[in-house]
Amino acid sequence: MTITTSAQTGDAAAASETVSVTIDGIETTVDKGTLIIRAAELLGIAIPRFCDHPLLDPVAACRMCLIEIDGQAKPQPACAVTCGDGMVVRTQLTSQVADQAQEGVMELLLINHPLDCPICDKGGECPLQNQAMTAGRSTTRFDGRKRTFPKPIALSTQVLLDRERCVSCARCTRFSEEIAGDPFIELLDRGSQQQVGIAESQTFQSYYSGNTIQICPVGALTSSLYRFRARPFDLVSTPTSCEHCASGCSLRTDTRSDKVQRRMAATSPEVNEEWNCDKGRFAFAYLTAPDRLATPMVGRGDDQESVSWSQAMSAAADGLRAAGTASAVLTGGRLSYEDAYAYAKFARTVLGTNDVDFRAHASSTEEAQFLGSHVAGAPLGPTYADLEAAPVVLLVAFEPEDESPIVALRLRKAARRGTEVVTIAPVTTRGSAKLSARVLATVPGGEASALDELAGDGPAADDVVATRAAVRRPGSVILVGERAAALPGTLSAVVRLASAAGARIGWVPRRAGDRGAVDAGLLPTLLPGGRPVEQAQARVDTAAVWGVESVPAEPGRDLPAILEAATSGQVKALVVAGLDPDDLPDPQAARAAFAAVEFLVALDTRSHWVTEHAHVVLPVAAAPEKAGSFLNWEGRVRPFEAAVRSTLLRSDAWVLTALAAQLGSSLGVGSLAQTRRELAEFEPWAGPRLEPPEVAAAEVPSPGAGFAVLASWRQLLDDGVLQQEEPYLAGTARPPVVMLSAATAAELAVAEGDPVTVASERGSVTHALTVGDLPDRVVLIPANSHGRVTSELGVSPGAIVTVSSGGGA
Repeated sequence: MTITTSAQTGDAAAASETVSVTIDGIETTVDKGTLIIRAAELLGIAIPRFCDHPLLDPVAACRMCLIEIDGQAKPQPACAVTCGDGMVVRTQLTSQVADQAQEGVMELLLINHPLDCPICDKGGECPLQNQAMTAGRSTTRFDGRKRTFPKPIALSTQVLLDRERCVSCARCTRFSEEIAGDPFIELLDRGSQQQVGIAESQTFQSYYSGNTIQICPVGALTSSLYRFRARPFDLVSTPTSCEHCASGCSLRTDTRSDKVQRRMAATSPEVNEEWNCDKGRFAFAYLTAPDRLATPMVGRGDDQESVSWSQAMSAAADGLRAAGTASAVLTGGRLSYEDAYAYAKFARTVLGTNDVDFRAHASSTEEAQFLGSHVAGAPLGPTYADLEAAPVVLLVAFEPEDESPIVALRLRKAARRGTEVVTIAPVTTRGSAKLSARVLATVPGGEASALDELAGDGPAADDVVATRAAVRRPGSVILVGERAAALPGTLSAVVRLASAAGARIGWVPRRAGDRGAVDAGLLPTLLPGGRPVEQAQARVDTAAVWGVESVPAEPGRDLPAILEAATSGQVKALVVAGLDPDDLPDPQAARAAFAAVEFLVALDTRSHWVTEHAHVVLPVAAAPEKAGSFLNWEGRVRPFEAAVRSTLLRSDAWVLTALAAQLGSSLGVGSLAQTRRELAEFEPWAGPRLEPPEVAAAEVPSPGAGFAVLASWRQLLDDGVLQQEEPYLAGTARPPVVMLSAATAAELAVAEGDPVTVASERGSVTHALTVGDLPDRVVLIPANSHGRVTSELGVSPGAIVTVSSGGGA
């Protein structure tokens, strides 16, 4: 029997050559460099293994996959030997030698392995259990004492180690070293005493540590959150997508009695492969938080009281009816694509306004033009595959590991294969160091000038000249983060450089719902599919799909303008939804606006200061409680199903449809099927788009003594409403720091570890000093460190702040 096929290889260059190999009497043709274990998989032959993983380099540590190869004196590991032309292989199915070798390895592995399957978290889904039955002896010959260790050892607050269960497969250490670039754990000692260990002075502080739990083939690594919570056969598994960031990871959510017990990374080769970050894996405790909203409320502040849905809808309708078109809609990045579309339609057809904005982050008119010209309604791309194939990826106002962790993993994979990563940033961060990135050291606010220098051809520093040449190579990609909106001229300069170099642009926001909100029309200048509000034909097309006579023609206000208008009384009613208060660039200004507006309706999942200011609070389902989809940063649809069934809570679209009916309108998006049918009616927009932004580069800030330019970004692990109530995850958040250059520290007469205060006209924060390789008179503080840079200082990156020694300004 002969089969022609191909298999995954570790060498793309070898893929054009093939070899013929016979496995268990079946002849097959595979790519040169294909491992025997992969060729066997393609034939449906399962060879036992523990250390092997298709995304990790071969190591042949466990020896469980021993097979017989004609001409070889002894059994060979199928996971580490590549197929040779004419090779004849016999697995345990046809070779007594291979069968006995595997049986012997299993016997050795079980000598010290404890018989605690009934209490082990891996029990019921354990490869060791399964293979002990299929490739092991039915009885044991070992009558000695098994080794024991104190247990469990906390590698971090969320990863626990039971050392006696470890089979030394090295999957966890290889993942940490190869994939995540966080080599905090290692195999220590040798022989029977070999065990996973960690440096005494460090914890397993990695954003990707949960993956080691999932790929551990035994119960050696377990989750603090899931430990002893459930058995696999008690769980109902639902395919879902992550609701946290714009990476778009496929997940599997496991529930018991309609309560989430754990999340696992699902296989999605085009996006997250088989990995996810710890926030996506562990941050789901908010679903059962004490402040979870379950019933509608009417009133404000201490006067809020629970009411029936009919009373709440009537009160909301009365307030919105009184405000008329002097209403606005503010949403955040937590909405599904379908719910975002419902808000865009509700604003235009029910409230009659284009005052709508999803951008809870620092925004600008320049950003709106950029999103309208290069993001909204654009076809898929650049993609993760494009990142891996790109000769160079340029990062602008974007810190991948904190702002889109799977992008960071794919960039690391690309960098290990030869892709050059260049970042325009003030310092080499931990994340950029793992990418071996070339850093074009830039003072915050000087990004536009740095980009224009790359687009030009005049005399420049060597690293700039090298980057100029690299970014002009075919296939190059520029990834720009949402922070660019707060840096005047940066997005315009990105467009100019992309045009000059022929590079593709990818916009990577922080929240899962941001890209879908752009395409859904949750911008004051855009209708669904990237249709400009100012274009008459765009309005006609949209009105036809919506079944209305017309849609408002005047572009609306953005979030800052809406807040200002609400404070002054020009906007009389606000509908606020999907908003994480911690995202707002100036929470104090938002609080003032929400307190001043005549009428506020909040649709949310949890109680916080936004809902406390609301006159009507309408509870809605969180992502795991409903079906829908997100668009990830690529523009790829990431569907999800309801993992938790709730009879009390409905989607935002359902609630808006009911509210529209109360106001005498038919929104027509009450069900997911209705919404998707309507979205499908929008043909790709072929008319004029918004003009690309053209904002000149701002002057690079140059502060005097005692002042510094603020550099900042939001770290992945924060205190947002979707991460609260998860103490194990919070325990691995990176500590707050104030970073200065050595020269700036000397100017202030402070040393490593001394308290340094950073202050603005609004307030101040104080943290211990870390000395780093920053430009002089630049101060770095993560935006969502303890102390809340955004709420306490009220400024964005690029602002001039004061710096001083000690605990006061």
